[in-house]
Formats: sequence, C-alpha cells, structure tokens
Amino acid sequence: MSSAPTAAVPGLRRTMVTICAMTATIMQALDTTIANVALPYMQGSLSASQDQINWVLTSYIVAAAIMTAPVGWIANRFGRKRIFIICAAGFTVASVMCGLAQDITQMVAFRLLQGVFGAALVPLSQAVMLDSYALHERAKAMSIWGMGVMMGPIMGPSLGAWLTETYSWHWVFFVNLPFGAFTVLGLAFFMDETEQNNKLRFDWFGFAALAVGIGAMQLALDRGEQLDWFNSPEIIIESVISAVGFYYFFAHSFTTERPFIQFAIFKDRNFIGGVVFMAVMGLVLFSTMALSSPYLQNVIGYPIMTAGLLLASRGCGTFVAMMIVGRIMRHVEARTLIATGLALTCGSLYVMTGWTDQTSVATIVQVSIVQGFGFGLVFVPLSTVAFMTLPGHLRTDGTSMLTLVRNVGSSIGISVVIAQLTSGTRAAHAVLVEHINPFNNALQMPNVTGMIDLSTTTGKAMMDSIVTMQAQIIAFSHDYALVMFLTAAAVPMAIIIGSTKAALRQQSQAPDHAAVIE
Repeated sequence: MSSAPTAAVPGLRRTMVTICAMTATIMQALDTTIANVALPYMQGSLSASQDQINWVLTSYIVAAAIMTAPVGWIANRFGRKRIFIICAAGFTVASVMCGLAQDITQMVAFRLLQGVFGAALVPLSQAVMLDSYALHERAKAMSIWGMGVMMGPIMGPSLGAWLTETYSWHWVFFVNLPFGAFTVLGLAFFMDETEQNNKLRFDWFGFAALAVGIGAMQLALDRGEQLDWFNSPEIIIESVISAVGFYYFFAHSFTTERPFIQFAIFKDRNFIGGVVFMAVMGLVLFSTMALSSPYLQNVIGYPIMTAGLLLASRGCGTFVAMMIVGRIMRHVEARTLIATGLALTCGSLYVMTGWTDQTSVATIVQVSIVQGFGFGLVFVPLSTVAFMTLPGHLRTDGTSMLTLVRNVGSSIGISVVIAQLTSGTRAAHAVLVEHINPFNNALQMPNVTGMIDLSTTTGKAMMDSIVTMQAQIIAFSHDYALVMFLTAAAVPMAIIIGSTKAALRQQSQAPDHAAVIE
C-alpha cells in the first residue's frame, strides 16, 4: 500500500499546490450546477427535446458517481500526481468539447467524459490538502478547501446565468479552460508524486457490481420525478437493477480477500461519523439549493440574476464561518461545532417554512447568511475530524468515499424534495379549489369581484393562477419542514464523533514530520 505523506512545511510549493487543488475543486463543484440555467438555450441550439436535454445533466451525474468509487485504488496504483494531472487535463479538454458540441449526441458523450475525469478532482484535491498540512493545520486547510466545495454549487447558477446572457451557453463550458490549464501546469511543476503500489490488483467484479448499483440508482433518482416514479416501468427496472448490483457488491466484498473498497476505513470511529454527517450535509445543502432557486424565481418572481445574488448571501455566511472555525477548533470540540451548525441550519429552515410571495429581501438575506454560517460550522470540522485518526495510506480511499456519500446524499435529497414539491403542489391545489364556489363569502366581497369575475374565462384563469401560487407556497413550506426535521434528527448523532480538542492541542505542540512540499 502506498504511504501518504503526513505533513508539510509552508513555502512556495505548498502554496501553489494548495491553489491548484482549489482551482480543481472549484471547477468540478461549479459544473454540478453551472449548466442548469443554460439548458433552455442548449435545447434550441442543439435541436433537442425536453427529455433529451435532461441527459446533459444526467450523463454527467451518473458518470461522476460511478467513477468516484475507484479513485482511491487508481491513485494508489498509479500515483496521485499522475492521476490528478490526467483527470484535470481530461476534464478541461472535455469541457471545451462540450462547448463545441454540434448536436445532443455529442453533448451527452462529452458530458460523460467530463463526469469520468471530473469524478477524481474533489477527492484527490482533498487528499492533497490533507497531506500538505500538519494535523494541527488541517482545520485551516479544510477551511480553504471547503470554500471551493461549498461556494461552487452556490455560485454556479449565478455565474452560468451571467455567462449565458452576456455571451452564450458555450461559455458555461469554455470558462474551465484557463483554470484547467493553470491547474495542470501547477500540478506538473509543484506537486510531488506519491509512491506507486504495483502489486495492487483491480477487483473488476466488485467495481462492476458497484457501478451498476450506483449508476442505476442515480438514473432512477434523476429521472423519477419526470416519469412519475414507480408508476413508470423504467424506474422500477432501474431500482431492481440497482438493488441487485448493491447485493452482489456487498456479497462479493465480504467474501473476497481483496475487496474493491478497503473496508478498513470503516473501522475508524471518526471516519464513520464523517460519513454519516457528510451524507446529511449533501442532502441538506443540495436539497435547499434545489428549493431556494425556483422559490425565488417562480414564487416571488425575481429574475435569475437577482435570485443568484440573493443565494450568494448564503455563500457569504459560509465564507465567514470557514474563516473563523479553523481557529476555534483548538478550543471547542468538533462535535459541538457540528451540532451548533446543524442547529442554526434547523432554525433557518424553520423560518423558511413561513416564507410567502411577500417575503422581503432583508429576511431572505438574513436567513440565508445564518444558514450558510451553519453549513460552514459543520463542513470544516467534519472534513477535519473524518481524517484525524485515519491512517495515511487510507486517506485517498477515504476522500473518495466521502465524495461518493455526499453525491449520493445530494441526489437522494434533491429527488425527495422535488417529488414532494410536485405532489404537494397538486394536493394543496386540489384542497384549495374546493373552496372556490358560490358559497364562499370571501369571493363575493366587492373588492374581490371588482378584480376577479369568475363568470368569465379571464377571471377563472386569474383565480387558477392565484390558487396555484398559494399551493406552491404551501408545498415549499412542507418541503422546508421535511428538511428541517431530517437535520434536527442528525443533531444527536454528533455523539458518534470522538474528542478532538485534546488531539489537536497535542499535535500543535509536536514537530511536523515528513515535510515533503517545501
């Protein structure tokens, strides 16, 4: 097994490696959301149907999910630097090819390539950051790295909208070119290679079973809302295939000598806690993002650029939290910070359950900042504590597993809240229209009949629009409440995480070892 370096001293090389790791992280994190707002423009340009254009997102998500799992093995077998450079270069080239795509077939194919190469960027960048800093500095390192992971999805829609409106949808992909080139050159010149383990053998059956399980599950989650979930034969087939894939993966892994995933990582208590809370973070962060943007645009009526700027206030709260949490981790237990962050997130979600189409900008900004601050309090301690006691040779496997768990959690969260939003809107609409009848005294009031005449087609259409709007508000409220309860249920689980304050203090007094990046 290849051994990872355990610490590094400050210097130009460490600074440049940190910057390159950050640019790789931001590129990949941005591409999870930046293309969403450009889909309508791509649809017309590529002459694609609604179902076809959705594969632009689905192909990337499925490819990235499948290829995240083997990142640890590939890096250990061929060397982390080599794989990092190949993946960064491949992701950049695939991004340019996406921008040059002439039809929907080419676009989907290039997005698949982008997902294949992009899957390794986040786990490898996290592993590089962990190895470049001593244990007592890792909270600071994870603060820096976490900004890219958290800010990318938040800023993606705004940047995508600006690029699409100012230039064209092609620039949503071309924007990766300068950052990708800088990352590849920086890694080539400043990053050291890790030891390669030529004796490692690839578990093809384990990988195939896991790939089938993850791929089918991602397809079912991504397409379920469009196809009415289990009323669709496609979703039923994908769910069965996913279950069979996972069954064979676990059955094989527990009976073979060299399983595809090193289950030794799950013997570490802190890492298990990190996996649990990373799944929660993926679910809460991305599900609230999936709800907030359409709420601001469809319910309140803000244009995409204004909605993006309002959502960016959450990123400001995250930025502030990440700036300070690294310092206070030496004095406050990580589990306390995580519980506090989740509590703040619960509080913000509670306020959001009362949002209407009249909610003020000030309220939206204040709640978003508090919510972002809560995310920051959770993410940095979580990313630090998960690897605090994990052996160095398991670090890359650990980062790929955390990334996979976060992606799966986000897919499940988005699918659940969107499905709940759709069904909740229909249910609320059905209840509300029952009260639109001649016996409702409120509808007979002069100020109402003066604006809405239900005896005319225009009046009926106006009333249906009002009822639909109120039904959406109710459905959004129920969704926010659902996410709030899930977050609250995770707070007591902070006890899984062991004490970190004493370990950090002890490491801060110990000399650094294995300074490999000078």
